[in-house]
Amino acid sequence: MKIAFVGKGGSGKTTLSSLFIRHLAANEAHVVAVDADINQHLGAALGLDDQEAAALPAMGAHLPLIKEYLRGSNPRIASGETMIKTTPPGEGSRLLRVREDNPIYDACARTVRLDDGEIRLMATGPFTESDLGVACYHSKVGAVELCLNHLVDGPDDYVVVDMTAGSDSFASGMFTRFDMTFLVAEPTRKGVSVYRQYKEYARDFGVALMVIGNKVQGEDDLEFLRAEVGDDLLVSVGHSDWVRSMEKGRPARFELLEADNRMALQALQNAAEDSYEQRDWQRYTQQMVHFHLKNAESWGNEKTGADLAAQVDPAFVLDERYAQDGAAQPA
Repeated sequence: MKIAFVGKGGSGKTTLSSLFIRHLAANEAHVVAVDADINQHLGAALGLDDQEAAALPAMGAHLPLIKEYLRGSNPRIASGETMIKTTPPGEGSRLLRVREDNPIYDACARTVRLDDGEIRLMATGPFTESDLGVACYHSKVGAVELCLNHLVDGPDDYVVVDMTAGSDSFASGMFTRFDMTFLVAEPTRKGVSVYRQYKEYARDFGVALMVIGNKVQGEDDLEFLRAEVGDDLLVSVGHSDWVRSMEKGRPARFELLEADNRMALQALQNAAEDSYEQRDWQRYTQQMVHFHLKNAESWGNEKTGADLAAQVDPAFVLDERYAQDGAAQPA
């Protein structure tokens, strides 16, 4: 299942996504973690030192490889150069699975060993000096969206994405790629403002959205969040000595995380599993096509010099059967 962590800058979404990833690894889940934030901090939150975090390969730097691999033998796609971030899979496309080895993982993913297991970590790459004045950050996360469009996963697979701060995710269709979106909100007016934006934008697309109250110090904070977000408030998290030690670069073993925080992380996993059971592959594929046609008309056709609407395979629907180990790619 695909999980997004969102929230305003400084809300603690990277910290909470890293805790959730550690929790999943401790529960022996298969996890691919993706740092899709402009501020690349997920690696450090998972225990990488500065040198290791800086050495993570940037997905954006490998975009030609990603496109060519995913294109496969799809006859509707003339070349990798005509693929854009929203290009959907079709007959002949190669699909990604969480539990496999492939050239994209070889180039873009690194194994991170945690206390209770290991995960694959991928990163969009930082916003560099060469990007200033000539690129927007959405071009960086395009590689992530393209991979999510071609990824099939089962109930025991997890793709956890630490998203860019604020409501920037709505600049593309990537916000519809997830079974569950966890919005991290502090008990302040600014803290819940991003929630209102997400709630409004996501309403028409059936996006499952739950709120994690963070930095909650007492009942007054809880009452504020309940009044502002209602039943969307799933759990709340307060001060954690374990997290404070982790942020200093001296984390204790994950099993020593406070019991109430471990229970909160289990509540997140339960909510994600419940949401996955409601996944509608037909709607999921239709939403992918919707945003591709929208992007093709607004900028993609002009940029590539091709009719990108022709890339849509009307008979193709992503299906969970492709997620099984050893499953054949779509013929």
